Amino acid sequence: MFQSPRRLAAALAMLACTTPAIAQPPAERFAVPGLEKPASILVDRWGVPHIYANTLYDAFYVQGFMAARDRLWQIDLWRKRGMGEMAKDFGPAYVEGDRMARAVQFRGDMYREWLAYGSDAKRVAEAFVAGVNAYVALTESRPALLPPEFRKLNYKPAHWRAEDIVRIRHHGLTLNFTGEIDRAKVYCEARDDGARADWLRRELDPPIEPRLPDGLNTCSVPAAELRRAYDLATAAPRFPKEAWTSADAGQVPVDQLYARVDPASDTARSLGSNNWVIAGRRTTTGRPILANDPHRSHGAPSLRYISHLNAPGLSVIGAGEPFLPGISIGHNGTIAFGLTRFYMDQEDLYSYELNPAQPHEYKYKGRWEPMETITEEIAVKGEATPRKVAIDFTRHGPVLYADAKRGQAWALRAAWLDYGMAPYFGSMDYMRARNWDQFRAAMNRWGAPGENQVYADTGGNIGWLPGGLTVNRPNWDGLTPVPGDGRYEWAGYRNMDELPWAYNPAAGYVVTANENNIPPDHPAAKLGVGYEWSDSSRAQRLRALVAANARSSVRDSMAWQNDTVSLPARRVVAVLKDLRSDDAQLARGLDLLRGWDGNERADSAPAALFEVWFSKHLRPAVVRAIPAPEVAKLIGAGDAARVLDVLERPARWMTVDKRNQVMLASLKGAMAEVEAKLGGDPRAWQWGKLHTAVFMHPMDSILDAAEHQQYDVDAGPIGGSAFTPMNTSYRNSDFRLTAGASFRMVLDVGNWDASRVVNTPGQSGNPASPHYRDLAPLWAKGEYFPLVYTRKAVEKESRERLELVPQ
Repeated sequence: MFQSPRRLAAALAMLACTTPAIAQPPAERFAVPGLEKPASILVDRWGVPHIYANTLYDAFYVQGFMAARDRLWQIDLWRKRGMGEMAKDFGPAYVEGDRMARAVQFRGDMYREWLAYGSDAKRVAEAFVAGVNAYVALTESRPALLPPEFRKLNYKPAHWRAEDIVRIRHHGLTLNFTGEIDRAKVYCEARDDGARADWLRRELDPPIEPRLPDGLNTCSVPAAELRRAYDLATAAPRFPKEAWTSADAGQVPVDQLYARVDPASDTARSLGSNNWVIAGRRTTTGRPILANDPHRSHGAPSLRYISHLNAPGLSVIGAGEPFLPGISIGHNGTIAFGLTRFYMDQEDLYSYELNPAQPHEYKYKGRWEPMETITEEIAVKGEATPRKVAIDFTRHGPVLYADAKRGQAWALRAAWLDYGMAPYFGSMDYMRARNWDQFRAAMNRWGAPGENQVYADTGGNIGWLPGGLTVNRPNWDGLTPVPGDGRYEWAGYRNMDELPWAYNPAAGYVVTANENNIPPDHPAAKLGVGYEWSDSSRAQRLRALVAANARSSVRDSMAWQNDTVSLPARRVVAVLKDLRSDDAQLARGLDLLRGWDGNERADSAPAALFEVWFSKHLRPAVVRAIPAPEVAKLIGAGDAARVLDVLERPARWMTVDKRNQVMLASLKGAMAEVEAKLGGDPRAWQWGKLHTAVFMHPMDSILDAAEHQQYDVDAGPIGGSAFTPMNTSYRNSDFRLTAGASFRMVLDVGNWDASRVVNTPGQSGNPASPHYRDLAPLWAKGEYFPLVYTRKAVEKESRERLELVPQ
């Protein structure tokens, strides 16, 4: 029956009066400059801000305000490190780090730079920065709002400029540069055994023997100096006590000032992510499922920050990095997206011959070419006058090290210093796509870092495509340094259409985990996209799990993200199944491992023995079995994939008898270590008693015992390893967690409120906040919370309300 608009409105009003309203928390109100219209924020019980703005750019403004509210010290430190302003507040020890940070900033034309990301990238960045600055201004009038780190270190946060977001480039999981240095050192010191040593040191995929470029003297590469310079430019900052008392930066070792992950470690090879997407015909709901758990170095606060942006024409939710606008992992109500690293090689190290008469000139195509020198002023705490520092550049990039006496210079060429390469800022476009074609078009502008993107939409479509600017090296493989004399030049970047991709694949699913996933028969397999990928164990395990389940659920994907089965463990156990020993201690160890399924649960006794054995005893023992001791010392513990290859297919220098001797002798050493740590009764052993998840604050080294309790977060025992889908890399010295999934997300595409997520240790970066550590227990137990999306669900779970109004 027809009802007039007036009668319909009256009926709706009556219905509203009789429907119980959801009680809302009282609002905290802020009047802020630069906001166009009033906006509200509902913070749910897990600390996730749901932003409701009345204009598109106000949404990004409020996102910046909330990121500053929740993560001010973290994002201020990120900006300070990237802009080379550490010495201003932390003293002279950081001057050289500031100089090198400025050497790897973007220095091109800003007009072209903004256009590289999309038509409104600049306006989005300006809105986000205005929100950050609004909160910084609030702390100036209300100092109680400052997080405690500022009081501990006795300084105040800085105001931002929009261009800071894209000029800073050091945070994109840089790759390959240190690998080139290490490879050159191996070929220098191992000489005729260089290829064999490098084979055992680092798996290359597709298999290739590096070709040393004509004119490169591998023994001339100043490895220590270059590594130091690269760390000064890109590594995360630390706060050693010595830095506060030393007047000379040279008195404080770089490894104390900046925390670099050892590129040869399992942690380095496992820095990446897992993601997969499953078509509706293979799920219990008939809708696609998309899952993503990015892996990065662990610490407090979390690298990831979950937020929800609502504005006219936009409703996007998920995680990003707290210092960037937008969402890089999540959904917008129509499409879902998740990323892992696609390990394309975007870096090269160039060497130069210097002019003996003019050390600022280098030889290029037979002529002396001058370096460009930029002078920067660095403010230093306690000094009245800024220090002037010089930064030299060749045509290829910043000079990292020069030795006039030897007539040498070395420079970094990095794709991530080019236009449109600010790490992760490319999500500006794709997070607003509404279909596959728009998503592909947006990813065609993605620069850095290289990424695997999985995709799903409410129409039931799924897809995968890698993105990133792929360097075209016409005459070398990119695995070693090259002379910068003009013979080894990039031929631009490859068209992204040359990379593989899949849309609604026949298998009904796609899984990626940083392995080389370029199909061997695809033309891109021969393009030299990259050779240094992550270990493939995670990918193999996850692909098997997804493929074996004809009808999977959101809960299945959650379980797979927390799977602790180690394929390397299964492979080693298979090799030792026929080994026997009359030694009682060895017999106990063999009995414990024989028949074990490789599941590295936190309560597993075999996992405790295996991980100690594999990481600290077996792998080094295999390397030491090389006939040339001078070669073995260059390899370290050996690449896990290569060591497994030697164990399973002994040949060359490792016979079957010798392999068995190495396995038994190293297992005896591991048994002795575990017994010393966990006692003589294997029934009481647990991997989690050794392997613990502690999220360390960057100020850890200057905290007292009480402050450790305040700033660090101990999540307790944890299972897994660098080779399990639940990636939990650790340091060998004490097995403490170093890297893995801080954020996990499983999306029920179309039924968005049924999606699940977890961050760790919490949404807030303020140790005084209840949301600083509240998610760590959930994460450690493999549990999640709802990623609520609809307004009704958000209001039901809200525990805090903020109102922002124009000043």
